[in-house]
Amino acid sequence: MNTLGIVLLVIVIVLAIALVVLYFLGKRAQKKQEEQKEQIEAAKQTVNMLIIDKKRMKLKEAGLPQMVIDQTPKIMRGSKLPIVKAKVGPQIMSLVCDEKIFDSVPVKKEVKAVVSGIYITEVKGLHGKVVVNQNTKKKSKFKQLLEKAQEKAGAKPVK
Repeated sequence: MNTLGIVLLVIVIVLAIALVVLYFLGKRAQKKQEEQKEQIEAAKQTVNMLIIDKKRMKLKEAGLPQMVIDQTPKIMRGSKLPIVKAKVGPQIMSLVCDEKIFDSVPVKKEVKAVVSGIYITEVKGLHGKVVVNQNTKKKSKFKQLLEKAQEKAGAKPVK
């Protein structure tokens, strides 16, 4: 066997081993996630709250209790989380929001939220409709100029 064949064989074996390891790590992570979802479902409760502000912030800057910061893995402490400041009853709290519903949380509105500890899993409007802002992305200068030129020319803007 020539050297090229041996090198390719070693690379294929290493890739196969890496795929098997990733498969089992993925299964373990999926089991942990399912257990966490079960715990969240068991501890959930519905609360009326006034949403004051929402931002993506680092864990240390969010104003969460020190116990929460200590329990998070060191890798996650630098990442940004969706944080919601809300008035629950007489006190103002910082809560962590689910990534899926963060964009649909209305600011300066009273909502009914499903909360599990300091984690918001679901939000429903209490007074009036909850307005979801779909076009939160800013357009680039080129797109703005292109749309302006198309409007002047009488053509429809490109989406």
